[in-house]
Amino acid sequence: MKDIKLTYQEQFSQEFYGRNLFRTQEEEFLDAPKEECGIFGLYSDNEVDTFSLSQFGLFALQHRGQEACGVSVASKGKIITVKDEGLVLDIFKTIPNPESLLGNAVIGHTRYTTAGDKKKYNFQPFFAKNEYDQPILSIAHNGNLTNAKELKAELEAEGVVFKATSDSEVILRLIQKNLDLGLRGAIKATMERIEGAYSVVGLTRNKFFAFRDFKGIRPLVLGAIDERTYVCASETCALDAVGAQYVRDILPGEIVYTSDTEDGLRSFLVKNDCERKICAFEYIYFARPDTTLEGINVHEIREKSGEKIWEQSPVKADLVVGVPDSGVPAAIGFSKASGIPFRPALIKNRYIARSFIVPSQEMRERVVNLKLNPIVSEIKGKSVVIIDDSIVRGTTSKRLVKILRDSGAREIHFRSVSPPIIAPCFLGIDTPKKDDLIAANMSVDELKNYLGVDSLEFLSVENLINILGSDEHCFGCFTEKYPVAKPKESELFS
Repeated sequence: MKDIKLTYQEQFSQEFYGRNLFRTQEEEFLDAPKEECGIFGLYSDNEVDTFSLSQFGLFALQHRGQEACGVSVASKGKIITVKDEGLVLDIFKTIPNPESLLGNAVIGHTRYTTAGDKKKYNFQPFFAKNEYDQPILSIAHNGNLTNAKELKAELEAEGVVFKATSDSEVILRLIQKNLDLGLRGAIKATMERIEGAYSVVGLTRNKFFAFRDFKGIRPLVLGAIDERTYVCASETCALDAVGAQYVRDILPGEIVYTSDTEDGLRSFLVKNDCERKICAFEYIYFARPDTTLEGINVHEIREKSGEKIWEQSPVKADLVVGVPDSGVPAAIGFSKASGIPFRPALIKNRYIARSFIVPSQEMRERVVNLKLNPIVSEIKGKSVVIIDDSIVRGTTSKRLVKILRDSGAREIHFRSVSPPIIAPCFLGIDTPKKDDLIAANMSVDELKNYLGVDSLEFLSVENLINILGSDEHCFGCFTEKYPVAKPKESELFS
């Protein structure tokens, strides 16, 4: 397998491109897919302000998980881990001694539950200890394994004790088990056993590493602050937050790591010429619009999706409204293509808590009004095109239509800039079972009547491929054709 040294100059000159459903009542009603997780890692040849840099990087990835946050720092031959429930800034402001989190390497994680329950023992990073009760290895993982149950049973039969119920711990224990092969060998042996989607950052007491699954389903990017300081993260917006320059995306099947003998990062391809299948929904919904993944800017894709759905399904109307936030760039694109004015007629309350719980159905329905409130004067008597990123259960969309009707909209034309979601994801996104996916159980005409709109259109898969520029993506939730073997329900880790 190819093993190359990544020098700072070489990196900048090279080009590499030719389900867990534990929901609060509020989350049941606000039925958008839930963010996966965000991971961040930094390594420097010198001690740096890992406390501040990890805080900045994870804050930029807050949209990918708001349940919990944690960091592990390598400092003076020790690994120190801090993690707790809450948002990034809430966790960092409770750390009594920031100097204790200064070192030369750090990894971090923002969590949304996709496998394993919400208990604190599932918060990441995970760490493993030696026989002297000293942490020797720590990892943070974004994705889902499809064979975690099988591997966990195998490891338990060998006497390995698990501390959590997350599939991420399976990765940790496999690396730990194989450390006698050396760090790179242990990671390679682990990648050859695990299946599914995984982007991982990790550290030992004196080394840093990151690796990505053989399909590249979940994103992972590489950047550099200077010739001695490297950053890996789920999205390029985290690189921007710490002043790092984007180098490239970590390749599918690639390990980047530090060695005992040379400074900087090295790269090792476990498999050559891996097929790229990054999740298409990253571009539609999950990633921040200022992020670039696999050379494609997310904002541009969303704007193009609005242009394309106008071409696919033109309509006469007075104004275009985007559902904040991810629907807004598409609404701007629709407006540009159609000439229909874009108006920000839905105001988003950005301070509503994810854990907002109310006891009655009547009050639950009011939650959408707390999150989104209309400017009635912009809507009353108008024919409105409403642009949203997707329709999942349909409950939020139905309530949104009611808000517009109550505001006096004369006509409502609903456009979803993702294809119909007809299948669940088991590769790192928290989506409902197929029975709860409304587009899997209703025709477009039936769904139009259920929502109470004058017209309804979804972006076609063909047009999505056209916008993305290739079919080198996972479209499983739209086609029920996945880049890896679909596991049976009983095989999923929970």
